Amino acid sequence: MQVQEIRPRRNLNAVVSVPGSKSCTARALLMAALTRGVSTLTGTAQGDDAGYMSEGIRALGAELTREKDTVTVKVRRLTPPDTPLYLGNSGTAMRFLTAACASIPGKTVLDGSPRMRERPIEDLANALREWGLDAQTRNGCPPVSIVSTGPYGGTTHIRGSASSQYLSGLLMTAVLANRDAIILVEGELVSKPYVELTIAMMAERGIKTQDEGYSAFRVPCGQRYVPGTYAIEADASGASYFFAAAAIAGGRVRVRNLARASRQGDAQFPWALERMGCKVTAGLDWIEVAGADRLQGLEIDLNAMPDMAQTLAVTALFAEGPTTIRNVANLRIKECDRIEALTRELRKLGASVTEFGDGLRIVPGELRGAEIDTYDDHRMAMSFALAGLRVPGVVIKDPGCVSKTFPDFFDRFETLA
Repeated sequence: MQVQEIRPRRNLNAVVSVPGSKSCTARALLMAALTRGVSTLTGTAQGDDAGYMSEGIRALGAELTREKDTVTVKVRRLTPPDTPLYLGNSGTAMRFLTAACASIPGKTVLDGSPRMRERPIEDLANALREWGLDAQTRNGCPPVSIVSTGPYGGTTHIRGSASSQYLSGLLMTAVLANRDAIILVEGELVSKPYVELTIAMMAERGIKTQDEGYSAFRVPCGQRYVPGTYAIEADASGASYFFAAAAIAGGRVRVRNLARASRQGDAQFPWALERMGCKVTAGLDWIEVAGADRLQGLEIDLNAMPDMAQTLAVTALFAEGPTTIRNVANLRIKECDRIEALTRELRKLGASVTEFGDGLRIVPGELRGAEIDTYDDHRMAMSFALAGLRVPGVVIKDPGCVSKTFPDFFDRFETLA
């Protein structure tokens, strides 16, 4: 197994760029696949997740070409492939494309890696059944079989505590329903900014969506996506590691092509660091974090940006006092059980950690180097690399797992100075 030893350094002074947003890229690719005509996407992400989305829509009949970070998608008609769509461990691709298959007459089977076959998707299958589709899973997980006879729509339900990607997939697919699509949310909706991002990107493409306070969504029938050229902004999740680097190592780091007004929920992460003592400034197309002499632990609800839990948890190692992260129970069905994985690896570095069903409490201790297991989870690798900025002897195992969303992360990380 390959390993990556992290080189300690302090007092950073860097301006960096990060790849295009994975979240925006996935949504843009799906909407392009559901658009008759030619769509051009600039600034797209290039990791494994974007690759699985691209190959998935290509297998469904879209003509897709890529030149660097620009993707062109041409669609005449989508049809089910003869063999299952293989989507690796990309939960985004699995959920979005499962929903999209409602609009493709015939039978489509979607499958993935062994870990993907452990990740629940029955909530989405139930919602599609209410729309009149035949949706079958294996013990509530992939592989998934979707049989569409053409017409679908009407009222369906989705649990708010499940992945917000279920709702986003349903919303984007609802545009092609043959009658008004109404999605009722049962309970509190998690990760609201991701749903807001979906609706905003649909609006860019000419789609009107009615939102009744996150409890009900209506997509009137008769609408169609408008083809055109759409720009993807920098990935706020990927940027978080560089912002946290300034908090941990001191100095300042500026990330380009990202603004506070970004529709990505994770773009608000720098202001969580501000609560810990950092200074945050922002311009029209950049955000900068300057470290503080001392960081303070905090209690924080990360339901709106759960992918930031790992970054914040590692930052908490260098704070005075405990940090408590709550309301992120959905981290247990990600690439790995991220709450359990965080607990185990933080303890290796010397922290005292209490694990909850929906989060964890980190009490900093005397830190030491360690070999960090990454569980084939890109965010485990990138977040724990941060600890090596201050702690000698931090070694990241299987660093290549960052290819999922940020293939050259360690090359860019090494340029921090």
